[in-house]
Amino acid sequence: MKTKTLPYYKIIGKEVEIFEYCYNNQLPLLLKGPTGCGKSRFVEFMAERYNKKLITVSCHEETSAIDLIGRFVIKGTETIWVDGPLTKSVRENCWIYIDEIAEARPDVLVAIHSLTDYRRRLYIDKTNEELVAGSDFMLIASYNPGYQGLGKEIKPSTKQRFVSIQFNYPVQDIEIEIILNEVNFKINDDIAKRLVMFANKVRNLHELGLLETVSTRLLVHTAKLIGDGLPPRLACEVGILNPLTDDPDILKNLKDIVALYF
Repeated sequence: MKTKTLPYYKIIGKEVEIFEYCYNNQLPLLLKGPTGCGKSRFVEFMAERYNKKLITVSCHEETSAIDLIGRFVIKGTETIWVDGPLTKSVRENCWIYIDEIAEARPDVLVAIHSLTDYRRRLYIDKTNEELVAGSDFMLIASYNPGYQGLGKEIKPSTKQRFVSIQFNYPVQDIEIEIILNEVNFKINDDIAKRLVMFANKVRNLHELGLLETVSTRLLVHTAKLIGDGLPPRLACEVGILNPLTDDPDILKNLKDIVALYF
């Protein structure tokens, strides 16, 4: 029988231990951190580690409570109720991961309130149901504090319903290790080190005016391109620079920085 391989995740601090305490005590968990720093990979890693079914919802500005709870739909000559992912996770007693929850409409936060306190219940007004979460149910959410400076925040009263873990981009040596493992060592240590040094340089240049900075995810994408034979400067341009900005002046400055490392 083939052994299932866990998604690669580099344990950096006490995040696994904290997650386990939350699960054992039926507490909701909020992951905070910048884009592409490993929040979603961590959740996938823990689900595989515990062999739990994981339902993932990626929120955007139009995501509403109806999208999570469910709706009536017409099927043939009948009107039937279709569970949303949140309702499905409660019924199936599994884990749900609500990614970038601050991006969703405010009614999403209201919908999860009764699942994030001692009640652990989901109320479905349209079907007049009250579902009680089982012992294996776990609600995990994530968000990027101060995302693009557009006020995409979570109210303090909502944050206090969760245990929270702060994520960030790894220190240089660990980020190099992550990149090498993610690309199955198809690039050498020196290339990985140059990518990380470039990323750290850009992350500290706030005057560039980037809405987002160089994430570990972008570094992995770029490393894969280099490992497959694309020249490093071109790989950096299409894997990092172009995804970060459309501004020609910022692009020129970033290309100059790339040239310092490649």
